[in-house]
Amino acid sequence: MNKIFIKITFFFLFMISLTSINVFAQETYLLGPGDKVAIKVFGEEDLAIETLLGSSGNINYPFLGEVKVTDLTVKQVEQVIEQGLKGDYLISPNVYVQVVEYRPFYILGEVKLPGGYPYQPGMTINQAIALAGGLTERADISKISLFKEREKDKKQQASLDYKVNAGDTVTIEQRFF
Repeated sequence: MNKIFIKITFFFLFMISLTSINVFAQETYLLGPGDKVAIKVFGEEDLAIETLLGSSGNINYPFLGEVKVTDLTVKQVEQVIEQGLKGDYLISPNVYVQVVEYRPFYILGEVKLPGGYPYQPGMTINQAIALAGGLTERADISKISLFKEREKDKKQQASLDYKVNAGDTVTIEQRFF
C-alpha cells in the first residue's frame, strides 16, 4: 500500500512540475517564424485558426486582417486579438492561444545525428545531445558553443546544463587526439 501511495504521489508531483514548466514557457516564450499556433475564441468556431508563423511575423486573422505576433508572448497575442474583436464584433471575447509546435533548435558538430530538432520548453544542451543520438567519440564537452537566436552574432561558451531555446544553435567541437 505504501509503495502505491508513493508512486501516485511521485506521479502527481511530476505532472505538476511539467504543468508549471509549460505555464512558465507560455508566459515567457516569444513567438517567432516557424512556430505553429492555434487561436480559439470561446463560442465562435468561425474564429478558430491554426497557422504556421512565416518570416513576416504576421498572421491573417478573421475580421482583423494582418496581425503581428512575432516577439510577443502567447498572453500578449491573446490580448491583441481580444482588443481587436471587442466592441465591433463581440461584446466580451474569450481568446485562447496555444503553441502547437515550437520552431526547431539546431545541433551541429560532434554529435551522431546533427540537424534541426523540435524544441521543448526547459530543454538543456545535455537533452539536445541525447536527441541528436549522443556524442561522437571525438567530442569535446569543454568546447560547446551556443548561438542564441535572439542575440544575433553572439557566440557564447556553454556547458551541458545550459538552457536551449527555440531557434538556437548548439555546436560541439572535436578534441585534438
